[in-house]
Amino acid sequence: MTEKLKIDIVSDVVCPWCAIGYKRLEKAITELGIQDQVEIEWQPFELNPNMPITGQNVQEHIEEKYGATLEQQKESQQHMTDVGAELGFTFDYFDDMRMVNTFDAHVLLEYAHKFGKQTELKMKLMTSFFSERKDVSDQSILKQALLDVGLNAEEGLALLDNSEARTEIKNKEKYWQQMGVSSVPTIVFNRKSAVTGAQPVDVFKSVLKEILETA
Repeated sequence: MTEKLKIDIVSDVVCPWCAIGYKRLEKAITELGIQDQVEIEWQPFELNPNMPITGQNVQEHIEEKYGATLEQQKESQQHMTDVGAELGFTFDYFDDMRMVNTFDAHVLLEYAHKFGKQTELKMKLMTSFFSERKDVSDQSILKQALLDVGLNAEEGLALLDNSEARTEIKNKEKYWQQMGVSSVPTIVFNRKSAVTGAQPVDVFKSVLKEILETA
């Protein structure tokens, strides 16, 4: 097989199941030993496109959006924390945690893609939000994330005021919505087939094997 298997991961940086889904997919790829046969690209999806700059308390937000009680939320958060720990990803939920606007983060992820640093930046932003209690809509946090993965922070941040860069993200979001993506993570293989949700490692392994065998 000469052409790489293209994997598009449609996700948001504040989506816990996106972090879990990626870590499981990564584990499946590593266990199959096919790291050099796949190419991953992250695609933008905003869970809360209308989230104001000030953000919203996570507990209030989840109750408002999904109708989940505080008890249900705590249970769900504990489950995610346990699953994350098994995969080497830390979820540190706290009462004052705030859901934030992620549009700027998506602009920077697009920038990172041009330098082959997209996955690195994605994981840095997810870690900042879920593990380090940081606001990933704050430009100083975004700047540090760019620096941490070895990107030009000034060049990247300048794109946040660039209308073309912002339109590109809006167009990409529309494209995936028109393709029927309404929940994340949605993991698309060669733009032909897709899996939604943070599937178990074995499911990812069988999907990957099947695609590679028929390629």
